[in-house]
Amino acid sequence: MAKELWKGNEAIAEAAIRAGVDAFFGYPITPQTELLEYMSHRMPELGRTFLQAESEIGAINMVYGAACAGVRAMSSSSSPGISLMQEGLSYIAGSEVPVVIVDIMRGGPGLGNIQPSQADYFQMVKSAGHGDYHALVLAPSTVQEAVDLMYISFDLAFKYRHIVTILGDGSLGQMMEPVEMPPFKEPVPERPAWALAGAAGRAPRSITSLYLNAEKLEALNLHLQDKLAEIRANEVRCETYMVDDAEYLIVAFGTMGRIAHTAVRQARATGLRVGLFRPISLWPFPEQVLDELAKRVKGFLVVEMNAGQMVEDVRAVVKDRAPVQFLGRMGGIVPLPDDILPALNTLCGAVRSRNGHRPLQLPTGM
Repeated sequence: MAKELWKGNEAIAEAAIRAGVDAFFGYPITPQTELLEYMSHRMPELGRTFLQAESEIGAINMVYGAACAGVRAMSSSSSPGISLMQEGLSYIAGSEVPVVIVDIMRGGPGLGNIQPSQADYFQMVKSAGHGDYHALVLAPSTVQEAVDLMYISFDLAFKYRHIVTILGDGSLGQMMEPVEMPPFKEPVPERPAWALAGAAGRAPRSITSLYLNAEKLEALNLHLQDKLAEIRANEVRCETYMVDDAEYLIVAFGTMGRIAHTAVRQARATGLRVGLFRPISLWPFPEQVLDELAKRVKGFLVVEMNAGQMVEDVRAVVKDRAPVQFLGRMGGIVPLPDDILPALNTLCGAVRSRNGHRPLQLPTGM
C-alpha cells in the first residue's frame, strides 16, 4: 500500500475512523483542534456521530454516555482540556466502560502556550482522575506509530473495558510525515452483553460508579486491580535501539524518543557506546526490560520536555545501580541533540568519577 503525506492530528483521526469509531465528542483547543475539525466533516460523511460539546466537561460526559451504550466512543483534547475531563475519566474507569482519549500536550501549567510539551505525564500516567486506577497510556514517536496505536486502541479498550489514552505532543500533532493507512475494520455486528441498549425481553442492566457500601466499593477496587495486573502482564510496549553493547542509555518517550535516535548516532560517532530505551506504553511502564538493562548499563540520561516526570519511574527501577541524570526543557522548548550531547558528557564524567577514573570529554555541538 502506498504511503501518503498526513498531518499528525488528521492522521490520528482517520486511523480512529478506520478502526471503527462510532461517536466523537470534543471541544477545540490548540494544538489538537485539527483532529476535531477533521472528525467534524468525516464522521457525518460516514453516517457516524460527531458533536462539538459546549466544553471539555460536556464532551467527556457525552463520551461516557455513548460508551455505556456499547459504542466505540472517543474524545481528544490538550493539557488544560484534559484537566477538565479528569472527573469524567474517573467515572468511566469506575463504571468499566471502554473509552479512547487522545491528548496532544501543550506547554503549561495554567493556560500556558500552544507549544509542544510532555508535562502531562503525571496527569495521564499517574492519575487520569481520582481513585485507584491507571489508564492504559500509549506514547507514539512518529505519525505512523500514532496511526498504528490509534488503530488498535479500541480493541484494547473493549478487551479490558477500560480507558486507553494516546499521549502525544504539539510536535506530533502538527508535523507532516508519510503514512501508510490501515484498511477499514469490519463493523462490530452486535453490542456487548454489558451495554445499555434497551431492556425489552431481558432483565434490566445498570452501569454505575456509585457504591455507597464500603465493602462493595472495595470489591470493585480489588476487581480493578486484578484487571490492571492483567494489563501489566500483556500490554507492555517499548523500543530499544543500539543497546546490545551500550554502556550509557538515553531514556526518552514520544517526540523526545525520535530526537534521541539522532543523539545516539552522534554519540556513537565519537566512540561512546550509547543506546536508547523508549517506553511506548507509559502505563504499564516497561519495568522488566529497563531492569535487565540496568544490570549492565553504567549510566542513564532521561530526556523529557518537562521538569522531570518519567525520570521518577526510571529511578524507581534503576535504584542505586547506576547514576540516573535528567535533562529537561519546559515551556514548549524542545531539547535537541546539541543539548543532549553535553548532558551525556556530564553523565560520562559522573560515572568515571564514581569509579575512580578521570572524566572523559566528548565533542559537543555536532
